Amino acid sequence: MALDWEQVNVDAADPAALGRWWAEALGWVVVNDSADEYEIRPEQDRLPGLLFGRVPEGKTIKNRLHLDFRPDDQATEVTRLLTLGARHANVGQTGEEPWVTLADPEGNEFCVLGPRGG
Repeated sequence: MALDWEQVNVDAADPAALGRWWAEALGWVVVNDSADEYEIRPEQDRLPGLLFGRVPEGKTIKNRLHLDFRPDDQATEVTRLLTLGARHANVGQTGEEPWVTLADPEGNEFCVLGPRGG
């Protein structure tokens, strides 16, 4: 049996706005830009992608699944993402973690990891 990872689905109040934000944050391309379903991928024919779908309810608690990113320079990337509209998120960190937890404009948490090591 073969199982291919197609995409991660993200609930959104405004799929197009949130999808555009993530496309800018990741440098990905838009492959579907309808108002109710907005999909981005690393390249037109490269998977997996992120699919943003409209839902009526807002986010109320910490995500049970989140994305982790490992940049070349954590501080520079955190600053860039904050400039794009991310914000710091508190999900119970102690302050000594080697990652920074942020939230996208609709409150979905993600982590910007520090350098690999030990």
